[in-house]
Amino acid sequence: MSALPSKTVASKLLETFANPNPQRDYHIHMEIPEFTCLCPKTGQPDFATLILDYIADTTCVELKSLKLYIWSFRNEGHFHEDVTNRILDDLVAVIQPRFMRLTAKFYVRGGIFTNIVTEHRKLGWQAQPLVDLMQFETQSNTRG
Repeated sequence: MSALPSKTVASKLLETFANPNPQRDYHIHMEIPEFTCLCPKTGQPDFATLILDYIADTTCVELKSLKLYIWSFRNEGHFHEDVTNRILDDLVAVIQPRFMRLTAKFYVRGGIFTNIVTEHRKLGWQAQPLVDLMQFETQSNTRG
């Protein structure tokens, strides 16, 4: 008879690791499709997809700790606006990014979809201009 695997436990602890390229602004994009918390009015579950976009400074968030952190909201009651801003604040406090945007796309509740978008910008940080590669026509090896 084999032993049962140890259970993974939700946690509010967010871990980090050193940004491997702190000299460069680069976009880190994460989609978290299984966020759950409880409606503080009814106790019914609320489901959302979280979209996390950030530009790290000196540290990045470690994925397993992020998963356990997100999971920790599962049995807590939160309004959509509160929980989205709380998650952003916690992430900013731990990794102190140059830029971070958290979008929470909540599933329909009472016939209403709710999207919350919240952002943080490090004081003095400026985004680089977007390079639009679509402005260049495709090249062809044939001449007509």
